[in-house]
Amino acid sequence: MVFDLDMIQRVYSQYPKRIAAARAVMNKPLTLSEKILYAHLWDGEAQSAFERGKSYVDFAPDRVAMQDATAQMALLQFMQAGKKRVAVPSTVHADHLIQARVGASKDLQDSLNQNNEVFNFLASISNKYGIGFWKPGAGIIHQVVLENYAFPGGLMIGTDSHTVNAGGLGMIAIGVGGADAVDVMAGMAWELKFPKLIGVRLTGKLNGWTSAKDVILKVADILTVKGGTGYIVEYFGEGAKSLSCTGKGTICNMGAEIGATTSTFGYDESMRRYLNATGRKDVVAAADAIAEHLTGDPEVYANPKDYFDQLIEINLSELEPHINGPFTPDRGTPVSKMRQEAVENGWPTKVEWGLIGSCTNSSYEDLARAASIVQQAVSHGVVPKAEFGINPGSEQVRYTAERDGILSDFEKMGTKIFTNACGP
Repeated sequence: MVFDLDMIQRVYSQYPKRIAAARAVMNKPLTLSEKILYAHLWDGEAQSAFERGKSYVDFAPDRVAMQDATAQMALLQFMQAGKKRVAVPSTVHADHLIQARVGASKDLQDSLNQNNEVFNFLASISNKYGIGFWKPGAGIIHQVVLENYAFPGGLMIGTDSHTVNAGGLGMIAIGVGGADAVDVMAGMAWELKFPKLIGVRLTGKLNGWTSAKDVILKVADILTVKGGTGYIVEYFGEGAKSLSCTGKGTICNMGAEIGATTSTFGYDESMRRYLNATGRKDVVAAADAIAEHLTGDPEVYANPKDYFDQLIEINLSELEPHINGPFTPDRGTPVSKMRQEAVENGWPTKVEWGLIGSCTNSSYEDLARAASIVQQAVSHGVVPKAEFGINPGSEQVRYTAERDGILSDFEKMGTKIFTNACGP
Protein backbone atom coordinates (compact mmCIF):
# COMPACT_ATOMS: atom_id res chain seq x y z
CA MET A 1 0.00 0.00 0.00
CA VAL A 2 1.31 3.44 -0.92
CA PHE A 3 0.82 6.05 1.78
CA ASP A 4 0.75 9.76 0.93
CA LEU A 5 1.51 9.34 -2.78
CA ASP A 6 0.12 12.81 -3.49
CA MET A 7 2.58 14.30 -1.01
CA ILE A 8 5.50 12.42 -2.55
CA GLN A 9 4.56 13.53 -6.06
CA ARG A 10 4.21 17.11 -4.85
CA VAL A 11 7.67 17.00 -3.29
CA TYR A 12 9.16 15.56 -6.47
CA SER A 13 7.46 18.18 -8.66
CA GLN A 14 9.36 20.89 -6.78
CA TYR A 15 12.74 19.21 -7.03
CA PRO A 16 13.96 20.41 -10.48
CA LYS A 17 13.41 24.13 -9.78
CA ARG A 18 14.73 23.97 -6.24
CA ILE A 19 17.86 22.06 -7.25
CA ALA A 20 18.45 24.53 -10.09
CA ALA A 21 18.15 27.42 -7.64
CA ALA A 22 20.64 25.73 -5.29
CA ARG A 23 23.12 25.26 -8.13
CA ALA A 24 22.79 28.92 -9.04
CA VAL A 25 23.64 30.20 -5.56
CA MET A 26 26.29 27.59 -4.77
CA ASN A 27 27.90 27.52 -8.22
CA LYS A 28 29.21 23.98 -7.83
CA PRO A 29 28.14 20.33 -8.11
CA LEU A 30 25.90 19.14 -5.27
CA THR A 31 26.03 16.18 -2.92
CA LEU A 32 22.86 14.17 -2.32
CA SER A 33 22.57 15.63 1.17
CA GLU A 34 22.71 19.18 -0.17
CA LYS A 35 20.09 18.41 -2.80
CA ILE A 36 17.63 17.06 -0.25
CA LEU A 37 18.18 19.89 2.21
CA TYR A 38 17.99 22.67 -0.39
CA ALA A 39 14.86 21.05 -1.84
CA HIS A 40 13.18 21.35 1.56
CA LEU A 41 13.88 24.96 2.50
CA TRP A 42 10.99 26.54 4.36
CA ASP A 43 11.17 29.62 2.14
CA GLY A 44 11.16 27.63 -1.09
CA GLU A 45 13.91 28.16 -3.66
CA ALA A 46 17.33 29.07 -2.31
CA GLN A 47 18.26 32.75 -2.35
CA SER A 48 21.74 32.29 -0.87
CA ALA A 49 24.19 29.54 0.02
CA PHE A 50 24.45 28.30 3.59
CA GLU A 51 27.69 27.65 5.45
CA ARG A 52 28.11 24.12 6.74
CA GLY A 53 28.39 23.90 10.48
CA LYS A 54 27.47 27.56 11.00
CA SER A 55 24.25 28.64 9.27
CA TYR A 56 20.95 28.00 11.04
CA VAL A 57 18.33 27.16 8.43
CA ASP A 58 14.55 26.69 8.45
CA PHE A 59 13.35 23.51 6.76
CA ALA A 60 9.97 22.00 5.84
CA PRO A 61 9.97 18.26 6.67
CA ASP A 62 7.66 15.96 4.72
CA ARG A 63 6.80 13.63 7.60
CA VAL A 64 6.86 13.15 11.36
CA ALA A 65 7.18 9.76 13.10
CA MET A 66 6.80 9.19 16.85
CA GLN A 67 7.16 6.17 19.11
CA ASP A 68 4.84 5.56 22.05
CA ALA A 69 7.22 6.63 24.83
CA THR A 70 7.99 10.04 23.32
CA ALA A 71 4.67 10.65 21.58
CA GLN A 72 2.72 11.10 24.81
CA MET A 73 4.05 14.53 25.75
CA ALA A 74 4.27 15.62 22.10
CA LEU A 75 0.57 14.90 21.54
CA LEU A 76 -0.41 16.56 24.82
CA GLN A 77 1.38 19.67 23.61
CA PHE A 78 -0.11 19.43 20.14
CA MET A 79 -3.59 19.35 21.65
CA GLN A 80 -2.94 22.88 22.93
CA ALA A 81 -2.01 24.19 19.48
CA GLY A 82 -5.60 24.76 18.41
CA LYS A 83 -5.24 22.75 15.19
CA LYS A 84 -7.89 20.46 13.76
CA ARG A 85 -5.40 18.21 11.94
CA VAL A 86 -1.66 17.79 11.67
CA ALA A 87 -0.06 19.91 8.96
CA VAL A 88 2.14 17.09 7.61
CA PRO A 89 1.63 13.31 7.46
CA SER A 90 2.45 11.92 10.90
CA THR A 91 2.42 8.53 12.61
CA VAL A 92 2.59 7.04 16.11
CA HIS A 93 4.07 3.58 16.65
CA ALA A 94 3.39 1.57 19.82
CA ASP A 95 6.65 -0.36 20.06
CA HIS A 96 8.73 0.85 23.01
CA LEU A 97 6.38 0.03 25.89
CA ILE A 98 6.53 -3.71 25.23
CA GLN A 99 9.03 -5.63 27.35
CA ALA A 100 10.44 -8.89 26.00
CA ARG A 101 10.47 -11.43 28.81
CA VAL A 102 8.74 -14.72 28.04
CA GLY A 103 7.49 -14.80 24.46
CA ALA A 104 5.42 -12.92 21.92
CA SER A 105 1.87 -13.63 23.09
CA LYS A 106 2.39 -13.22 26.83
CA ASP A 107 4.67 -10.20 26.52
CA LEU A 108 2.21 -8.43 24.26
CA GLN A 109 -0.70 -9.15 26.58
CA ASP A 110 1.30 -8.00 29.61
CA SER A 111 2.08 -4.76 27.81
CA LEU A 112 -1.57 -4.22 26.95
CA ASN A 113 -2.54 -4.79 30.58
CA GLN A 114 0.13 -2.43 31.92
CA ASN A 115 -0.09 0.34 29.31
CA ASN A 116 -3.65 0.11 28.07
CA GLU A 117 -4.46 3.67 29.18
CA VAL A 118 -1.46 5.04 27.29
CA PHE A 119 -2.25 3.09 24.13
CA ASN A 120 -5.89 4.17 24.20
CA PHE A 121 -4.86 7.80 24.63
CA LEU A 122 -2.41 7.63 21.72
CA ALA A 123 -4.95 5.89 19.49
CA SER A 124 -7.73 8.33 20.36
CA ILE A 125 -5.66 11.46 19.83
CA SER A 126 -4.17 10.07 16.63
CA ASN A 127 -7.64 9.40 15.27
CA LYS A 128 -8.83 12.89 16.21
CA TYR A 129 -6.00 14.73 14.48
CA GLY A 130 -5.47 12.54 11.43
CA ILE A 131 -2.33 10.79 12.67
CA GLY A 132 -1.60 7.22 11.63
CA PHE A 133 -1.55 4.84 14.61
CA TRP A 134 0.28 1.51 14.58
CA LYS A 135 -0.97 -0.61 17.45
CA PRO A 136 1.19 -2.73 19.79
CA GLY A 137 2.61 -5.72 17.94
CA ALA A 138 2.50 -4.05 14.52
CA GLY A 139 6.24 -3.55 14.51
CA ILE A 140 9.21 -1.37 15.34
CA ILE A 141 8.78 2.24 14.26
CA HIS A 142 11.83 2.32 11.99
CA GLN A 143 11.12 -0.94 10.19
CA VAL A 144 7.48 0.06 9.69
CA VAL A 145 8.56 3.45 8.33
CA LEU A 146 10.98 1.80 5.91
CA GLU A 147 8.29 -0.61 4.69
CA ASN A 148 5.53 1.96 4.33
CA TYR A 149 6.51 5.62 4.45
CA ALA A 150 10.16 6.29 3.59
CA PHE A 151 10.88 7.51 0.07
CA PRO A 152 14.03 8.62 -1.77
CA GLY A 153 14.78 12.31 -1.42
CA GLY A 154 12.34 12.92 1.43
CA LEU A 155 12.98 14.84 4.66
CA MET A 156 11.58 13.34 7.85
CA ILE A 157 11.95 14.00 11.56
CA GLY A 158 11.14 11.50 14.29
CA THR A 159 11.11 11.44 18.08
CA ASP A 160 13.71 8.70 18.32
CA SER A 161 17.46 8.74 17.72
CA HIS A 162 17.26 5.85 15.25
CA THR A 163 14.88 7.71 12.93
CA VAL A 164 18.00 7.85 10.74
CA ASN A 165 17.20 4.27 9.64
CA ALA A 166 15.12 5.72 6.77
CA GLY A 167 18.35 6.86 5.12
CA GLY A 168 18.50 3.32 3.80
CA LEU A 169 15.77 4.36 1.37
CA GLY A 170 17.49 7.61 0.42
CA MET A 171 15.88 9.99 2.91
CA ILE A 172 17.35 12.62 5.17
CA ALA A 173 15.73 11.41 8.40
CA ILE A 174 16.69 13.01 11.70
CA GLY A 175 15.89 12.25 15.33
CA VAL A 176 14.46 15.20 17.28
CA GLY A 177 12.79 16.06 20.55
CA GLY A 178 9.04 16.13 20.99
CA ALA A 179 8.87 19.94 20.84
CA ASP A 180 10.31 19.95 17.32
CA ALA A 181 7.76 17.35 16.25
CA VAL A 182 4.95 19.49 17.67
CA ASP A 183 6.15 22.54 15.75
CA VAL A 184 6.19 20.68 12.44
CA MET A 185 2.81 19.01 13.04
CA ALA A 186 1.41 22.46 13.81
CA GLY A 187 2.65 23.80 10.48
CA MET A 188 5.76 25.64 11.64
CA ALA A 189 9.30 25.61 10.26
CA TRP A 190 11.95 23.32 11.69
CA GLU A 191 15.37 24.86 12.39
CA LEU A 192 18.65 22.99 11.98
CA LYS A 193 22.28 24.06 11.87
CA PHE A 194 23.32 23.19 8.33
CA PRO A 195 25.37 20.00 8.80
CA LYS A 196 28.89 19.32 7.66
CA LEU A 197 29.35 16.31 5.38
CA ILE A 198 31.32 13.09 5.68
CA GLY A 199 31.61 11.04 2.51
CA VAL A 200 32.12 7.28 2.75
CA ARG A 201 33.19 5.72 -0.53
CA LEU A 202 32.49 1.99 -0.64
CA THR A 203 34.30 -0.09 -3.23
CA GLY A 204 34.34 -3.83 -3.85
CA LYS A 205 31.63 -6.21 -2.69
CA LEU A 206 30.83 -8.00 0.56
CA ASN A 207 31.89 -11.62 0.67
CA GLY A 208 31.71 -14.58 3.02
CA TRP A 209 29.97 -13.79 6.30
CA THR A 210 30.70 -10.08 6.15
CA SER A 211 27.46 -8.08 6.24
CA ALA A 212 26.27 -4.50 5.95
CA LYS A 213 26.47 -4.27 9.74
CA ASP A 214 30.24 -4.65 9.50
CA VAL A 215 30.41 -1.48 7.39
CA ILE A 216 29.03 0.71 10.16
CA LEU A 217 31.01 -1.17 12.82
CA LYS A 218 34.14 -0.27 10.86
CA VAL A 219 33.00 3.35 10.44
CA ALA A 220 32.33 3.55 14.19
CA ASP A 221 35.83 2.26 14.86
CA ILE A 222 37.22 5.01 12.61
CA LEU A 223 35.08 7.96 13.74
CA THR A 224 34.38 7.02 17.40
CA VAL A 225 31.11 7.72 19.21
CA LYS A 226 31.47 11.48 18.76
CA GLY A 227 33.11 11.64 15.34
CA GLY A 228 29.86 12.10 13.45
CA THR A 229 28.44 14.90 15.60
CA GLY A 230 27.22 17.74 13.41
CA TYR A 231 27.70 15.73 10.21
CA ILE A 232 25.57 13.95 7.65
CA VAL A 233 27.29 10.76 6.51
CA GLU A 234 26.73 10.13 2.81
CA TYR A 235 27.62 6.69 1.43
CA PHE A 236 28.41 6.26 -2.26
CA GLY A 237 30.35 4.16 -4.76
CA GLU A 238 29.86 0.82 -6.47
CA GLY A 239 30.06 -0.93 -3.13
CA ALA A 240 27.13 1.11 -1.84
CA LYS A 241 25.05 0.10 -4.85
CA SER A 242 25.74 -3.57 -4.12
CA LEU A 243 24.11 -3.42 -0.68
CA SER A 244 20.46 -4.30 -0.09
CA CYS A 245 18.02 -1.61 0.98
CA THR A 246 17.61 -3.10 4.46
CA GLY A 247 21.39 -3.40 4.68
CA LYS A 248 21.64 0.30 3.91
CA GLY A 249 19.04 0.92 6.61
CA THR A 250 21.15 -0.95 9.16
CA ILE A 251 24.18 1.20 8.32
CA CYS A 252 22.18 4.41 8.62
CA ASN A 253 20.49 3.20 11.80
CA MET A 254 23.76 2.75 13.64
CA GLY A 255 24.92 6.17 12.50
CA ALA A 256 23.25 7.28 15.72
CA GLU A 257 26.04 5.48 17.59
CA ILE A 258 28.67 7.77 16.05
CA GLY A 259 26.64 10.87 16.88
CA ALA A 260 25.84 11.67 13.23
CA THR A 261 22.98 14.02 12.43
CA THR A 262 21.91 11.36 9.94
CA SER A 263 23.22 9.09 7.17
CA THR A 264 21.95 8.40 3.68
CA PHE A 265 22.48 6.65 0.34
CA GLY A 266 21.64 7.70 -3.20
CA TYR A 267 18.66 6.22 -5.03
CA ASP A 268 19.62 3.00 -6.82
CA GLU A 269 18.40 -0.37 -8.05
CA SER A 270 18.24 -1.95 -4.58
CA MET A 271 15.82 0.77 -3.51
CA ARG A 272 13.71 0.16 -6.60
CA ARG A 273 13.53 -3.53 -5.75
CA TYR A 274 12.57 -2.83 -2.16
CA LEU A 275 9.89 -0.30 -3.09
CA ASN A 276 8.40 -2.73 -5.60
CA ALA A 277 8.55 -5.61 -3.10
CA THR A 278 6.66 -3.51 -0.54
CA GLY A 279 3.89 -2.54 -2.96
CA ARG A 280 5.10 0.92 -3.92
CA LYS A 281 5.60 0.76 -7.67
CA ASP A 282 4.00 4.22 -8.00
CA VAL A 283 6.78 5.65 -5.84
CA VAL A 284 9.33 3.95 -8.10
CA ALA A 285 7.77 5.58 -11.16
CA ALA A 286 7.81 8.99 -9.49
CA ALA A 287 11.40 8.59 -8.27
CA ASP A 288 12.64 7.33 -11.63
CA ALA A 289 11.30 10.49 -13.27
CA ILE A 290 13.70 12.64 -11.22
CA ALA A 291 16.39 10.03 -10.52
CA GLU A 292 19.24 12.44 -11.38
CA HIS A 293 18.20 14.60 -8.42
CA LEU A 294 18.08 11.69 -5.97
CA THR A 295 21.82 11.05 -5.90
CA GLY A 296 24.90 13.23 -5.76
CA ASP A 297 26.25 14.81 -8.93
CA PRO A 298 28.83 12.69 -10.83
CA GLU A 299 31.52 15.33 -10.25
CA VAL A 300 31.06 14.95 -6.49
CA TYR A 301 31.68 11.22 -6.49
CA ALA A 302 34.54 11.49 -9.00
CA ASN A 303 36.41 13.98 -6.78
CA PRO A 304 34.89 13.54 -3.30
CA LYS A 305 37.71 15.28 -1.44
CA ASP A 306 36.63 18.54 -3.08
CA TYR A 307 33.03 18.30 -1.85
CA PHE A 308 33.05 16.54 1.55
CA ASP A 309 34.52 17.86 4.79
CA GLN A 310 35.89 14.39 5.53
CA LEU A 311 36.33 11.31 3.37
CA ILE A 312 36.50 7.66 4.43
CA GLU A 313 37.23 4.84 2.00
CA ILE A 314 36.33 1.20 2.68
CA ASN A 315 36.93 -1.74 0.36
CA LEU A 316 34.08 -4.16 1.02
CA SER A 317 36.03 -7.01 -0.57
CA GLU A 318 38.65 -6.70 2.18
CA LEU A 319 36.28 -5.98 5.07
CA GLU A 320 36.09 -8.67 7.76
CA PRO A 321 33.21 -9.43 10.11
CA HIS A 322 33.60 -7.23 13.17
CA ILE A 323 32.60 -7.26 16.82
CA ASN A 324 32.35 -3.86 18.49
CA GLY A 325 32.82 -3.50 22.22
CA PRO A 326 32.97 -4.35 25.01
CA PHE A 327 32.18 -1.24 27.02
CA THR A 328 31.92 1.12 24.04
CA PRO A 329 30.36 0.70 20.57
CA ASP A 330 33.30 2.32 18.79
CA ARG A 331 35.92 -0.28 19.70
CA GLY A 332 35.91 -2.42 16.59
CA THR A 333 37.73 -5.74 16.41
CA PRO A 334 37.82 -8.09 13.40
CA VAL A 335 36.50 -11.51 14.36
CA SER A 336 39.84 -13.03 13.36
CA LYS A 337 41.55 -11.05 16.14
CA MET A 338 38.82 -11.27 18.77
CA ARG A 339 40.26 -14.19 20.75
CA GLN A 340 43.69 -12.57 21.00
CA GLU A 341 42.24 -9.19 21.99
CA ALA A 342 39.99 -10.76 24.62
CA VAL A 343 42.88 -12.63 26.24
CA GLU A 344 45.27 -9.67 26.17
CA ASN A 345 42.70 -7.23 27.58
CA GLY A 346 40.96 -9.54 30.02
CA TRP A 347 37.58 -9.12 28.33
CA PRO A 348 34.65 -11.29 29.41
CA THR A 349 34.26 -14.18 26.99
CA LYS A 350 31.18 -15.97 28.31
CA VAL A 351 28.17 -15.11 26.15
CA GLU A 352 24.98 -15.38 28.19
CA TRP A 353 22.44 -13.98 25.74
CA GLY A 354 22.21 -13.58 21.98
CA LEU A 355 19.58 -11.33 20.37
CA ILE A 356 18.61 -10.76 16.77
CA GLY A 357 16.24 -7.85 16.90
CA SER A 358 15.78 -4.19 17.74
CA CYS A 359 15.48 -1.66 14.93
CA THR A 360 19.02 -2.48 13.75
CA ASN A 361 18.81 -6.26 13.28
CA SER A 362 15.19 -7.19 12.70
CA SER A 363 14.65 -7.23 8.93
CA TYR A 364 13.81 -10.38 6.98
CA GLU A 365 17.38 -10.35 5.67
CA ASP A 366 18.76 -10.41 9.22
CA LEU A 367 16.56 -13.32 10.27
CA ALA A 368 17.16 -15.35 7.10
CA ARG A 369 20.93 -14.98 7.36
CA ALA A 370 20.96 -16.26 10.94
CA ALA A 371 18.47 -19.01 10.15
CA SER A 372 20.88 -20.55 7.65
CA ILE A 373 23.34 -21.10 10.52
CA VAL A 374 20.62 -22.39 12.82
CA GLN A 375 19.56 -24.96 10.21
CA GLN A 376 23.11 -26.33 10.05
CA ALA A 377 23.45 -26.35 13.84
CA VAL A 378 20.20 -28.28 14.31
CA SER A 379 21.12 -30.80 11.62
CA HIS A 380 24.38 -31.54 13.46
CA GLY A 381 22.78 -31.75 16.89
CA VAL A 382 24.47 -28.64 18.24
CA VAL A 383 23.02 -27.57 21.59
CA PRO A 384 23.10 -23.84 22.46
CA LYS A 385 25.25 -22.85 25.44
CA ALA A 386 23.53 -19.49 25.87
CA GLU A 387 20.00 -18.19 25.67
CA PHE A 388 18.92 -16.83 22.32
CA GLY A 389 16.00 -14.70 21.17
CA ILE A 390 14.64 -12.80 18.20
CA ASN A 391 12.06 -10.09 17.76
CA PRO A 392 10.92 -9.47 14.17
CA GLY A 393 10.92 -5.85 13.06
CA SER A 394 7.33 -5.81 11.86
CA GLU A 395 4.29 -8.00 11.36
CA GLN A 396 5.22 -8.21 7.69
CA VAL A 397 8.67 -9.53 8.61
CA ARG A 398 7.20 -11.96 11.17
CA TYR A 399 4.55 -13.28 8.79
CA THR A 400 7.03 -13.75 5.95
CA ALA A 401 9.54 -15.46 8.24
CA GLU A 402 6.81 -17.78 9.53
CA ARG A 403 5.62 -18.52 5.99
CA ASP A 404 9.12 -19.46 4.88
CA GLY A 405 9.79 -21.72 7.87
CA ILE A 406 12.39 -19.43 9.42
CA LEU A 407 10.61 -19.10 12.76
CA SER A 408 10.18 -22.86 13.05
CA ASP A 409 13.92 -23.29 12.39
CA PHE A 410 14.67 -20.95 15.27
CA GLU A 411 12.19 -22.71 17.54
CA LYS A 412 13.95 -26.05 16.92
CA MET A 413 17.04 -24.44 18.44
CA GLY A 414 15.11 -23.37 21.53
CA THR A 415 14.98 -19.73 20.47
CA LYS A 416 12.57 -17.40 22.23
CA ILE A 417 10.36 -15.61 19.69
CA PHE A 418 9.40 -12.20 21.05
CA THR A 419 6.76 -9.83 19.76
CA ASN A 420 7.36 -7.32 16.97
CA ALA A 421 8.68 -4.53 19.17
CA CYS A 422 11.75 -2.49 19.94
CA GLY A 423 13.54 -5.07 22.05
CA PRO A 424 14.11 -6.41 25.56
